[in-house]
Amino acid sequence: MPARLQDRIALVTGSTDGIGVAIARELAAEGARVIVSGRNTERGLGVVASIVDKGGRAEFIPADLALGRTAIRELADLANAKAGGRIDILVNNAALLIEPAPTSEVSEELIDAALSVNVKAAFLLTGLIAPSMVERGEGAIINLGSINGLFGMAGSALYSATKATLHSLTKSWAAEYGPAGVRVNAVAPGPTLTTKVEAWADHIAPILAAIPSRRASSPEEVARAVVFLASEDASNIHGAILSVDGGRAAV
Repeated sequence: MPARLQDRIALVTGSTDGIGVAIARELAAEGARVIVSGRNTERGLGVVASIVDKGGRAEFIPADLALGRTAIRELADLANAKAGGRIDILVNNAALLIEPAPTSEVSEELIDAALSVNVKAAFLLTGLIAPSMVERGEGAIINLGSINGLFGMAGSALYSATKATLHSLTKSWAAEYGPAGVRVNAVAPGPTLTTKVEAWADHIAPILAAIPSRRASSPEEVARAVVFLASEDASNIHGAILSVDGGRAAV
């Protein structure tokens, strides 16, 4: 079977850890040339090496999206330079994962940091990358949302708000860019077995007990949903929020 993303160029933010690593690897396995990006250079180069070792193509651009417009524009410029001005797939994955806490205990600094990374970075980067997709009449943008953005969860007000905003942006961007041939969709993971989430086992245990599958997803399962939405298999899917959550959002 031919690779679904052969010769496509993908930029994946926050791809030096967790789900982002799996997304970068799965995109590369389907033939894409992947631009890995994140704050940690050592981890980023390790992700690139793991892709290259398996015959894939990848390179790394360090970026701290919490630093705002200048850092985000620098990432976009460097990625476009490496891609020859043709980024086919943008995955807005970078996010600040927030430990559950009562609203009254959330600091203003944490609110600002969460909005900066989870919302503003995706907003600004999409605004910088999407126009060239529009000019070519094709492209795919996939946002990493969360089931937390689909329903209420005590202790998760801030994180849920940022992800619900990203879901709303997905629909707005689908309306804005879809007529020009650019597909914008989102993946909404439920509990996923990353190192950070595993440390919150007690918190997520009641959630797992309530979902049909009775288990968390692997990062690879989430990544395969991203690959699907990036590929021509999803050629007429626009503005969708695809949950990868064992059925939690459905019941």
